Amino acid sequence: MDVIFQSADLFRLLGDATRLRLLRALARDRFNVTELTGILGLAQSGVSRHLGLLKDAGLVIEEREAGYAFYRLAQRTEHADLWPLLDAQFAASARDRAVRADEARLEEVLRLRHENFEAHGEARQLVPGRSWAAWARALAHLLPPLEVADLGCGEGYLTIETARWAKSVVAVDRSEAVLDRGRDLARRRRVTNITWKKGELTKLPLVDADLDVALLSQALHHTAHPERVLAETYRILRPGGRVLLLDLRAHDQAWVRERLGDERLGFRDAELEGLLRDAGFQQVRVNVGARKTGDPFTVLIASGTKPAQDSRPRASTSPKP
Repeated sequence: MDVIFQSADLFRLLGDATRLRLLRALARDRFNVTELTGILGLAQSGVSRHLGLLKDAGLVIEEREAGYAFYRLAQRTEHADLWPLLDAQFAASARDRAVRADEARLEEVLRLRHENFEAHGEARQLVPGRSWAAWARALAHLLPPLEVADLGCGEGYLTIETARWAKSVVAVDRSEAVLDRGRDLARRRRVTNITWKKGELTKLPLVDADLDVALLSQALHHTAHPERVLAETYRILRPGGRVLLLDLRAHDQAWVRERLGDERLGFRDAELEGLLRDAGFQQVRVNVGARKTGDPFTVLIASGTKPAQDSRPRASTSPKP
C-alpha cells in the first residue's frame, strides 16, 4: 500500500510542467539555480522550490563545488521504471515551441560557460589567469584615447569596460531606470569619465560629428527601424569615425519577441552589411563573432567607417547646444 501511495505522489509531482522542464534541462547537463532561472525564464525562488521537491523525491541530486550548488539527475537506478516514461515524454515534446525555447536558452548558457572558461568540474578547462575581460583590456592598450558613444547601453557593463580605455564615453538608453543602475555601478567602480543620457536610438541626444567611435552591442534588433538608428549613428561620428556593432544573425526563436522585447529576429549577414552601406559607411566588414553547435544564436560583428569627406546631403537632427 505504501508503494502505491508513493507512486501516486510521484506522478502528482510530475504532473507539473515546470518540473518536467527542469528534468528535461538536467537531462542535458548539470546546472546551478541561476542558470536554470535563465533557461526557464522563471523567478529564482520558484526554481529553487521545484528543485527542492524533485530532490526530496530522489529524482535530482545537489552537488556543492567552489561555493556553488549544482543540480543533476539522480542515477537511473532510482525509480528505474520511471526514466523510460520520461525519455518518451521528452522525445514526444521535442518540437513543442516552449521546449525549443528552453533548448535555445540552455544552449546559450552552455556557450557562456565555454566562453567564460569556467571549469564546472572539468580540470582540463582550468587555466589560472585565463580571462576574456583581461584580454579585452589588454587589447585596449593598442588604442589611442577616443571619445566613444555606447548606444543602447543598458545597465552599463560594456560602458564601464569601454571607459577604462576611452578618453570619455557617453552612454545612451531609453530607460531612466536602467541608466540609474548604470550610474550606480559606475560610482561603485569609481569610473568618472561617463556621461549618461536618456534618449531614443532613432533620435540621439548628441550633436553632429562629435565622437570617434559608436558602439551598438545587441541593440539593433530591439528597434523597428534599424536604418534610422544607423543614420543617427553616422550623424554623430566625426569624419573617419567608426561604428562597431554586435548583433544576432537571423534566427527562428520567436519567443524573444515577448520575453526580451526583440523587434527583429536578427539579421542576415548581407542585410546587415547593406544597412551599414546605405547609412553611408564604407570599409564595411561583417563576420561571425561567436557560434556554438546546437545554439540557435550566432553573434555577428560588423564595423564601418564614416568617410573623411562626406558629400552626402543630410539634415542635421542634433540637439541645440
